[in-house]
Amino acid sequence: MAVSGNGAEAVAPAPAKEVSTKEAVAVSKNASFREESSFLDDLKDSERKALAELRDKVEAAIVEGKLFDDGGKPEEAEAEEKVEEDGKKEADAEEEKKEGEEEGEKKEAEEESGEDTKEEAKKEEAAEKAAAKEEDEEEKPAETTAAVVIDKDIALWGVPLLPSKGDEATDVVLLKFLRARDFKAGAAFEMLRRTLLWRRDWTSFSVDAGADADADLPEELAGACYLDGADREGHLVCYNALDVFADDAVYKNALGTEEGKARFLRWRVRAMELHVAELDLRPGGAASLLQVTDLRNSPGPAKKDLRIAVKQVLDLFQDNYPELVARNILINVPFWYYAFSALFYPFLTQRTKSKFVVARPSKVTETLLKYIPIEAIPVKYGGLKRDGDTEFSADDSEVTEVTIKGSSTQTIEIEATEADTTLTWDLTVLGWEVNYKEEFLPADEGSYTIIIRKGKKMGSG
Repeated sequence: MAVSGNGAEAVAPAPAKEVSTKEAVAVSKNASFREESSFLDDLKDSERKALAELRDKVEAAIVEGKLFDDGGKPEEAEAEEKVEEDGKKEADAEEEKKEGEEEGEKKEAEEESGEDTKEEAKKEEAAEKAAAKEEDEEEKPAETTAAVVIDKDIALWGVPLLPSKGDEATDVVLLKFLRARDFKAGAAFEMLRRTLLWRRDWTSFSVDAGADADADLPEELAGACYLDGADREGHLVCYNALDVFADDAVYKNALGTEEGKARFLRWRVRAMELHVAELDLRPGGAASLLQVTDLRNSPGPAKKDLRIAVKQVLDLFQDNYPELVARNILINVPFWYYAFSALFYPFLTQRTKSKFVVARPSKVTETLLKYIPIEAIPVKYGGLKRDGDTEFSADDSEVTEVTIKGSSTQTIEIEATEADTTLTWDLTVLGWEVNYKEEFLPADEGSYTIIIRKGKKMGSG
């Protein structure tokens, strides 16, 4: 296969697995986003100190059964307690004064009545005190000790949160909250506590829960959010396609009513839970997702309900799924997006904003290739991945990258070592345009070259 062009790049996979190929060169022009290390040895001293502090806070809160406490009493409650305490002190002082006066009167009576009377008064006083004590004990309610429920099995995303359990994934989860709060242990603990409170009040976090509630969602939404392959760093890639909402029937069903909006939000959160369940939350594992959102043919800003729903999802994910997205890549971005983004960008943290990558329609393949291998990028985005194709799969072969200088020609050879072999290949142009043709060159001496396909021009995907 001969390829010629002007400063272009062409990428072609080797044929199916039954054919041996020449050594391939993988596409690796740009390094993808590399999330921070989750190994303790790679942390700075200040970061290790913050992690130790957060561990202590979480341990104490769980062991003492205070993880869900609000961290302090309202001012009104404190004022009420102060008034009650002051009133109690005044009552005690009045009672002491009264007791002193009674004792003085008894003492005078004893002195006047002589020794016999004094002894008799003492006996009577002792009897009165004993009776009073017995009466007080009968009236006094039995003291009870409030039972503190301690749940040492509290977990988040399947990871136990009690540090003393010794699970290696616990630190990975705690580090996510620390990074979201610039390694401020107090703020990270509060964020974790609020996330747990939110999850406790939510209704469908189990991957098995909420199925019936979501059954009446439009079937078209099944393709609106799905996992497909991994990026160069091993992060699972989640594709989001908003073009499904261009259909009025789908839009009205999903977002046309308050009930529909709530159901849509539950569906998206549940999808996130399913995807997080696929992550490797151990040290060194791919512990976050790469999100790709396709805006081709998606409704514009005029669809207010969709705009509000997207903002709700972003807010929920930012507050309750910290550092679980390595990158947010927006592709096929139309011009109206820039005005739309101005509405929700101010509500995102600077760290979240830094993870956004925007690609216009002409730059989709080029942008995705910076983060995802071409054999893992779907064909519709200029890659080589075909779903359900039994005859061709990039998994069965390797990818060769060829850089072609202007006005030059390059030959890509696919060797066939056996007769009656079917060769299958694909060619993707990454930049500019190339002219290419396909020929069969028999190994027999004196044989003629056979033109399989005449030259044609190909542009970038």
